[in-house]
Amino acid sequence: MIGQILQDKVAIVTGGAQGMGAATAILFAEAGARVVVADMNEAEGRAVVASIEKAGGVAMFHKVNVAIAAEVEGLVRATVECFGRLDAAVNNAAVTPDTHVLSEMDESQFDRVIAVDLKGVALCLKYQLAQMIRQGQGGSIVNIGSVSSFRPQPTNGAYVAAKHGVIGLTKVAALENGEHNIRVNAVAPGAIDTPMLRNALAAMKVTEADFAPALSLLGRFGEAREVAQASLWLASDLASYVTGTTINVDAGYANR
Repeated sequence: MIGQILQDKVAIVTGGAQGMGAATAILFAEAGARVVVADMNEAEGRAVVASIEKAGGVAMFHKVNVAIAAEVEGLVRATVECFGRLDAAVNNAAVTPDTHVLSEMDESQFDRVIAVDLKGVALCLKYQLAQMIRQGQGGSIVNIGSVSSFRPQPTNGAYVAAKHGVIGLTKVAALENGEHNIRVNAVAPGAIDTPMLRNALAAMKVTEADFAPALSLLGRFGEAREVAQASLWLASDLASYVTGTTINVDAGYANR
């Protein structure tokens, strides 16, 4: 059991319909937050909300494409209209990494990854920060990076560039908003057992037993909830003197 360390806080989780986003939304609700599950996938997003409500939590679903400014602005507005304020956010929404070496880059695929995984985080920061500044009571934002924020991967040029950029945005946002008592940090997951990873393994025709030892000092994939726990700590007052930093949740992969 976890304590109610987000009691009465209002939090947005983008990409909240499945994987790490769903685990984060559920964990935040367990910690006492009123959670907005934001995603393009309405059916799965509403299922996460139903799961939270069944467990006695409070949540709502909002459909959003984080690559479109008006939709992100609408997400923040809807959050405030429903719950009265915004205290925390986890910017997790992302799309599947690209699959081409740079010399054979698919421009449309590159643009899509950058639009969601990088511009989407920037847009979320823009409107979340503006709302928290208006409220004048601080807040905490967690951006989801990746081990690819630090270690390049072949055939993933756009994804690597986007995730490097997420760390840069995190640092800038922290520098700009400390005076408003708004903390901005990042979490960099490694090999986490999510639908995205399972699809990648299937495409490569390899198993967890084949692949995990190369990506984890612990010899296994991480669980989505293990990433969510890092985000929960950063979003809570337990991390009240932490800003502008990145927590690697990667079983040591970034340091190999």
